[in-house]
Amino acid sequence: MLQTALHFSHSLLSDVVTEGNVVVDATMGNGNDTAFLAQLVGSSGQVYAFDIQKRAVENTKEKITALGLSDRVTLLNQGHETVSAILPKETPLTAAIFNLGYLPKSDKQIITKPDTTKQALDRLLSYLVPKGRIIVVVYYGHDGGKAELDLVQTYCQQLPQEIYNVLSYQFINQKNNPPILFCIEKK
Repeated sequence: MLQTALHFSHSLLSDVVTEGNVVVDATMGNGNDTAFLAQLVGSSGQVYAFDIQKRAVENTKEKITALGLSDRVTLLNQGHETVSAILPKETPLTAAIFNLGYLPKSDKQIITKPDTTKQALDRLLSYLVPKGRIIVVVYYGHDGGKAELDLVQTYCQQLPQEIYNVLSYQFINQKNNPPILFCIEKK
């Protein structure tokens, strides 16, 4: 059976993230990806998780505390575009993940934005190690979602093929705007 975007994103991350790595969850949401990444990096790794909503930080803190993963996660109640103010300049970044859209079961007016997403992608690419991956899952079935999808698609298409491989993964025969996954891999 074909994997959903969520499951495929975790497969793509599992392929490259190992004990001791530094990774970023650019949109922590309810903490599912943060917890998954924290398990992958082990006790000697570090996850930096960003979200502008206090509720997302609270949900994620609750989840990682219950799982005993707090020691390897830094929760940041700020936008992902501020990543370079947090990560030391020479940090070797193995992976990052974005789930673009809005926080499930919350205010659908608070959404990720194309301009800050582009800034975050630009900054994260500067940290990415060879064979590292940035996963961007775009949920676009809401106001503003199409503009962000267009930005991500254009951004990925313009990355130089000599430096990056970019994959697009989507279901094309499903209703209700199923998410589209993009994977940027540094060569």
